[in-house]
Order: sequence, then C-alpha cells, then structure tokens
Amino acid sequence: QVQLVESGGGLVQPGGSLRLSCAASGGAFSNYAMGWFRQAPGKEREFVAAISKYGRSADSVKGGFIISRDNAKNTVYLQMNSLKPEDTAVYYCAARETGWEVVVSTAHEYTYWGRGTQVTVSS
Repeated sequence: QVQLVESGGGLVQPGGSLRLSCAASGGAFSNYAMGWFRQAPGKEREFVAAISKYGRSADSVKGGFIISRDNAKNTVYLQMNSLKPEDTAVYYCAARETGWEVVVSTAHEYTYWGRGTQVTVSS
C-alpha cells in the first residue's frame, strides 16, 4: 500500500512562491507516474501537473508551476511561482503504478492519493 504525504503549503502573498513536496512510501516509487491536483472551495478537483516515472512532465498552469521528482528520495515536488489568489486551494498528490512511460493528467486514473496541503494566496 502506497502512502503519500504532502507538505510545504501555507499562506503566501500574491506574486510569491511555494514549493510543495510529496513523500511516498510503501511502494517502488520509480515505477509510479505522479501528479498534483487541487481543489478550491465549492469547485471540483482539477489537474495541476503530472510527471512520468522517467521525468517527462505536463502542467496546466502555463509557466508558473514546475513539477519534478527525485526517485532517490521517493519525493515529487511542485514549485509554484507568481502565485495568485485564484491558486488558493487544497493541493493533492497522486500516484499510479505503471509499466509505461506515461504522463497521467486525469484524476480517475490515479490509484493513491495524499490528504492534501492547504495553499492560501492572500495579502
């Protein structure tokens, strides 16, 4: 059973930056495609960024967010720059074991989820 624990959220001013981390345990991390999603109050969960097991990535926030992974540390990161109030949400990490080099951007394709970390962008 894979466990995912997010960290790094908090309160930041508009234009600021945060780096989220997601530490994985209980599985072979290098075999997992990873993703970040977010959910704001009253809204559906939405895709933020994803990365394949070999490091190919995709994101929905142009230029602002960067996903990366360190397989030696079993950790995936989300660097968030130029944050805006509309980026306020709970951010979730997700994992899916795969034998393929794929980037997974749809929530229902993920098997494991973390509990989330709150990001609030406000002055």
